[in-house]
Amino acid sequence: MRFSTYTADGNTWYGAATDKGMIALSPEFPQWPTLLEVVRDNGFDKLEAAAASGTVTHTDFTYEMVMPNAPRILCVGVNFPDRNAEYKDGSAQPKYMSLFPRFASGFTGHQCNLVRPPENHTLDYEGEVAIVIGKAGRRITMDNAYDHIAALTLCNEGTIRDWVRHAKFNVTQGKNWDKSGAMGPWLVPFKDAKQLDDAHIITRVNGEVRQDDVLARMMFPIRKEIEYISTFMTLQPGDIIVTGTPTGAGARFDPPKYLQPGDTIEVEVEGIGTLKNGVEDEVL
Repeated sequence: MRFSTYTADGNTWYGAATDKGMIALSPEFPQWPTLLEVVRDNGFDKLEAAAASGTVTHTDFTYEMVMPNAPRILCVGVNFPDRNAEYKDGSAQPKYMSLFPRFASGFTGHQCNLVRPPENHTLDYEGEVAIVIGKAGRRITMDNAYDHIAALTLCNEGTIRDWVRHAKFNVTQGKNWDKSGAMGPWLVPFKDAKQLDDAHIITRVNGEVRQDDVLARMMFPIRKEIEYISTFMTLQPGDIIVTGTPTGAGARFDPPKYLQPGDTIEVEVEGIGTLKNGVEDEVL
């Protein structure tokens, strides 16, 4: 079952995404006004039961960032061996993972356009799997890490490359331009380790495969990410971890292949789905 946030009839809803349209579920659960509350109350089983007997309510709708009120979004950088090699600095695999924050305002929804700002045109793509925390924890062990995941989704972790170089020790300003990335199309409840352990991620730009890898090759696997992050902060239900992108982002081509208005980007993982977005210039 797949659960999306969307707008229709001038309102924002969440519901079950089907091949024929959306089954609105938010009116049935007033105690959960958004998917964030569903995650916090471990409510996916009830949503699934309601959707099983429901009918399509909306066929004309717009996808929104899947959890637009996500309280905290933390991203893991340079997490595949080939990505580390792309930096051409001769460094071995780092001892600790690189982390940076993103804010929900930096993401749009499935089938919506990423926005390229007028200040800089180095908009790049990064296809990634994102996990949504469903159970709070501090100092979580790797053995128990998957017990803390509520759902999976996809992320195009769009980046304004020139702006990640504005300072020596951070990339935050290049990672948080409004609607420069996308997250969705939906949350897929996490039920089986194979959903992550066997995951194969592909990113296409205008039909051309640019990124193609498996999560099993991550330098810091998702279990390790949860263990490490929960060492210094208590993970809370609704927190999102964006787990890392493979080699093949546009900045690493010679010359770089940055995104242009009219481009189409698809991030695909079997068992989760495909996140598809266009690109447009910001209208001032």
